[in-house]
Amino acid sequence: MTCCQPSRLAVAVWLLTACTSVLAAPDEPVDAITKLLNDKGLIPSASAALVAPVESTFVRQVRDTASDMVITAMNFLGVPYKRGGNNQEDGFDCSGFTRHIFEMSLGLVLPRRADDQASAPGLLQIARDDLKPGDLVFFNTLKRTFSHVGIYIGEGKFIHSPRTGGAVRVEDMRFAYWNTRFTGARRVDAPSEAEAQAAKAAAVAALTSATANNLPRPAAK
Repeated sequence: MTCCQPSRLAVAVWLLTACTSVLAAPDEPVDAITKLLNDKGLIPSASAALVAPVESTFVRQVRDTASDMVITAMNFLGVPYKRGGNNQEDGFDCSGFTRHIFEMSLGLVLPRRADDQASAPGLLQIARDDLKPGDLVFFNTLKRTFSHVGIYIGEGKFIHSPRTGGAVRVEDMRFAYWNTRFTGARRVDAPSEAEAQAAKAAAVAALTSATANNLPRPAAK
């Protein structure tokens, strides 16, 4: 399919300019989330003193406003697209990616196809104006409703595995291609407090393990 393809640099610029600069603690330890964002090129190196304030604000924004599912999904930025793919070793297609993230972060096994995910039991229909990080977003990319799926991450952006030759990346739903093809969104029923805490612990553990094992980075543009 033909679509808008913002560069990895453009995504990073958006993420950085979305933040308000504040002073960062000079001796703040680098945690798993900070390391993840740095490894994926979404924040500058912590050693760059001139941009450290921006980094601190962005890391806080990710930690405080994004769902644990979104943090988990971002860990797979740069994993190549593969038709029928279900894992980071072989690659993902769009629904294989969302299925993997939901199972990894929530323990919820979604159907394999994008259109079946849209009608899966336990998922609520969500209006576009009510989107929250972690919601599934669906698009008509093959002249068929619900033929493509990604995960909303906030500020009009979503993360997905786009097409052959591409890789997991962040794109803007407000771009003309995606805006005109948006067909709906779904959200998992809110978990209990215990389930939420368990999901958060599992997501952090997965991030720590994955970053330690050096998951693939996006190819240089």
